[in-house]
Amino acid sequence: MAVLILNTDDTALHTVSLQHAIGMLVRKVAVVEAAHPDLVFGSFPQPEVLRLVRYVKTSFLYSRVPGWTKRGVLKRDRRICGYCGERAATVDHILPISRGGRNTWTNTVAACHTCNARKANHTPAEAGMPLRLKPFAPSRSQLMLPDRAVEDRAA
Repeated sequence: MAVLILNTDDTALHTVSLQHAIGMLVRKVAVVEAAHPDLVFGSFPQPEVLRLVRYVKTSFLYSRVPGWTKRGVLKRDRRICGYCGERAATVDHILPISRGGRNTWTNTVAACHTCNARKANHTPAEAGMPLRLKPFAPSRSQLMLPDRAVEDRAA
């Protein structure tokens, strides 16, 4: 379970694990903003949202594109396969790694296992599998939104 961390000005910073969130409460660097009503973790309510006690300057976070991760690609693409539109559980490299492709936002797309296996070591054109979307580098704020809220896609 992920816990959302808010800055003192209500800006969403990132999410952390429940264990990390409890550690933040123990160190008194954050307070519970929202918690599950009937669940506790030790002596703490099980948090859903924490607010930092001191303001953290965040301009450095937004001055560059977030680092590439498989989880980030799946979130950016809303776990929808870029080839067939079905539920995606993995990431496909548009230009395969074996042919010089890299782990970048614009070279990867969410894919279902069937399409990933069918495309194999080919480009989408070679496999006759056109992409349904154009991969893009998301902003940090797009990656912080809950999965169901990431509806706006860059063209």
